[in-house]
Amino acid sequence: MFKIKNKIFAWSLYDFASQPFSTIIVTFIYSAFFTTYIVEDVDKGTLLWTRVISISAIIAAILSPILGALADRNSSRKLMLIITTYISIIFIGLLYFPEKGDIMFSLIFFAIANVAFELSTVFYNSFLPDLSNNQNSGKISGNAWGFGFVGGLISLFICLSMFDVNQSSEIPKVSLLVAIWFFIFSVPAFIFLKEKKKLVTKKLSTLNQLKSTFKSIKEYKSIFKFFIARLFYNDALITIFSLGGIYAVGTVGFELSEVFILGIFLNISAAIGSFIFGYVEDKIGSKRAILITLYLLIFSTLIAFFAPYTSSPKITFWISAILLGLMVGPNQSSSRSLLSKIIPANKKNEFYGFFALTGKATSFVGPLLFGIISANFSQQIALWIVILLFCIGTIIFKNICFDKG
Repeated sequence: MFKIKNKIFAWSLYDFASQPFSTIIVTFIYSAFFTTYIVEDVDKGTLLWTRVISISAIIAAILSPILGALADRNSSRKLMLIITTYISIIFIGLLYFPEKGDIMFSLIFFAIANVAFELSTVFYNSFLPDLSNNQNSGKISGNAWGFGFVGGLISLFICLSMFDVNQSSEIPKVSLLVAIWFFIFSVPAFIFLKEKKKLVTKKLSTLNQLKSTFKSIKEYKSIFKFFIARLFYNDALITIFSLGGIYAVGTVGFELSEVFILGIFLNISAAIGSFIFGYVEDKIGSKRAILITLYLLIFSTLIAFFAPYTSSPKITFWISAILLGLMVGPNQSSSRSLLSKIIPANKKNEFYGFFALTGKATSFVGPLLFGIISANFSQQIALWIVILLFCIGTIIFKNICFDKG
């Protein structure tokens, strides 16, 4: 029991280690710094940022199931987790160096860091079925997500206390903090998580194994439909993660220092939501939990759209952000937990690879369309892309029956 708790804690600590990358680099601080300082043109910067997210998402989508199949074949998911983590850490640290006008260097460093980060998530998620069962997977997954947002929160506090975020010259230092944070707190996972050796009667080539996995996924109709639904609603989440800070600055009128504060409270609400829904999910079921989060995510995005029309745009946007934060963690946590309950035991990495694929295969669509529409019209109009993606994903997911294969 003690060993299992150690493994669960070490696994959860990886979320704590990795979340500052999403919070500080992708969503709030570095993205806004890139558009306003490195590019010096919010519209052009938004378009470039969305394009690099799209490209890195496509690369991650292609590599995820391939590397997942390879990890299953060679029992090497822990090694893959370590390699992809350290690649991401190195290139996060390199984001410290680009200065005003160094657009290409900044984009390349971020793209590599993001691809490696997404790939590491595949192997990290695949350990969940080893640590949980149908009765506690929601709690374990939810606690890990909550722990992750606590990590994002603490790292934001450290940034706020160590750096003057109103000084552009100070912002690159946050990338060093994120890299060091990721490096230190990922170590326990590498120590305590163990690779389970399995007997393989017949080894297929990675490509053939990938084809076999795709065929088997289609045979599991509920899993296949779940992947399709997640393809849409996760694209909406990625768009929000990637452009939330940019929207706050460009449309609602936030200063970078205000984005910092927003990020702190968003992480507080996300942590609370993840911890609470982890227990709620085990009571009401993963499907109902996910549907609740999707309905409220649509509602919160609508509030964000109407915020500029209100008498207090910033306050209205704050309400939207807090509600969104409460639901973001539970949505992702419950999705991960649901898959752990229905996944074939001998195809963990492959199916989690396809889980990542459906999370990334079209994830370039939301940010890309947002960038194009915002460049030609406005960021506010572009927000309807997020609402549409949420709605499509919700409709598909609502009609899935998980009692059947």
